[in-house]
Amino acid sequence: MNADRGEPLNLARACLEPWAADPATAATPALSFVARDGTVRTWTYAEAWALVQRIGRGLVAKGLAPGDRVMLRLPHSPEFAFAFYGASLAGLLPIPASPMLTPDEAWFIVDDSEAAAIVSDNGMELDGFRGLNVSRAELDALDGPGPLPRTCAEDPAYLIYTSGTTSKPKGVLHAHRSLRGRALMREGWQGFRKGDVTLHAGSLNWSYTLGVGVMDPWAAGAHAMLAEPPESAAGWLPLIERHGVNVFAAVPTVYRQILRHGCPEEHDFRALRHVLCAGEPLSPSLLDEWRRRVGTEMFESLGMTEISTYISSGPRTPVRPGSPGRPQPGRRIAILREEGDSTEPLPPGEVGLLAVHRSDPGLMLGYWRRPEEEALVFRGEWFAGGDLATMDEDGYVWFRGRADDVIKSLGYRLSPLEIEAVLESCPGVAEAAVVSLPVDDQVSLVTACVVCRDGAALDEQTLAGHLERRLAKYKRPRLYRFVEALPRTRNGKLMRKALLARLSDGGGPT
Repeated sequence: MNADRGEPLNLARACLEPWAADPATAATPALSFVARDGTVRTWTYAEAWALVQRIGRGLVAKGLAPGDRVMLRLPHSPEFAFAFYGASLAGLLPIPASPMLTPDEAWFIVDDSEAAAIVSDNGMELDGFRGLNVSRAELDALDGPGPLPRTCAEDPAYLIYTSGTTSKPKGVLHAHRSLRGRALMREGWQGFRKGDVTLHAGSLNWSYTLGVGVMDPWAAGAHAMLAEPPESAAGWLPLIERHGVNVFAAVPTVYRQILRHGCPEEHDFRALRHVLCAGEPLSPSLLDEWRRRVGTEMFESLGMTEISTYISSGPRTPVRPGSPGRPQPGRRIAILREEGDSTEPLPPGEVGLLAVHRSDPGLMLGYWRRPEEEALVFRGEWFAGGDLATMDEDGYVWFRGRADDVIKSLGYRLSPLEIEAVLESCPGVAEAAVVSLPVDDQVSLVTACVVCRDGAALDEQTLAGHLERRLAKYKRPRLYRFVEALPRTRNGKLMRKALLARLSDGGGPT
């Protein structure tokens, strides 16, 4: 074994095998999936581990080799989880992909990653793909003679594509050692316990759900529950009550909708210890309303695809409304000067780039074949992903926005450049800019500002139709504004803050 790869470690094996091998826990529930009609499918730890091993052996038997990339183009389902962990167990690199991606978006990821295989559901296949195609229906019957390869801590474990400061998504490559970083999350934020029932409101193509919804509960020996989204957000309330959920996780938007459309006062939440919140900033007013109406604490966290969550409140870190919390125990965090290349941490109270030390076990291996972009986020021994923040005397972090142009919406990281490029491909559009426009103290909407070419007659319906065929639904603007010109510097750089100020002064959409 190459010493640089570290000691043997596989995240799928580490999460499942100890509980499956122990007679005291082998028959306890590992994963349950609740369909919209209330039907529940459940796998014990022994069953889940056996299925993940069979999928891993089956993928190897089909000719895939360690390091091969495997796109998961599946709906939110148990099969998504088992395919992810089976591929990782086999030393492959699963790539979670949203089922909402258009064929062009999916093809970009396939081409960029040079994927060797696609696991897909009916209607989600990519016509013309010449690699291995595995259907969702095949997964349960997959198997092979083995043996499964052994992986090490520094070996790549999975690849997640995320929007950034460029017009195309980039792949974030994580190692099996990321599991050690997640252990710091369980201690500092989640508070998962052996035997807990957890429920996550997100979709499995999202790293938040894969990690907090499945990986972390399994590592703790808990019962991970997932569900098809109810028709109304209020539908999460009876699910929490009926299944005796101890810890529920979602984004602020889901909590806001639950309170708006549901009546938590009518439900019995004696089993609910606390809830988890991530993906976008939590407003103090939403926190206060949740506490008053539900009676449980809400622990927030701040993170990014490159490291997952690393700053949080939690059972041992009291909540301070407006702050996502403090660095989790075991993390080395600093605030660095935004300009220049200084690696000297700023004193408390000064705004700068939020940075995490290279030694953090949860930090990515790097960006997939993007050395130039990777060089931009490392400064000496520090990784700075673009969040601006201050740190107070007690170590609490206060988020001050993004240094780059990335938009966070509904927990997704969106690249304005990607959306703008598609807008500007629409006939009649001269130029476009995309910003996140606050409409009140809790809600911001992705807003497209469009300058029409001379003589062009465009309307919102035309633009929306153009984007519908080219961008996943979660990337599409919610508001459209037609403007005469975009504010720019003398060098032609778009002034997004000036544009936001103009929009705020001008009121709602045209």
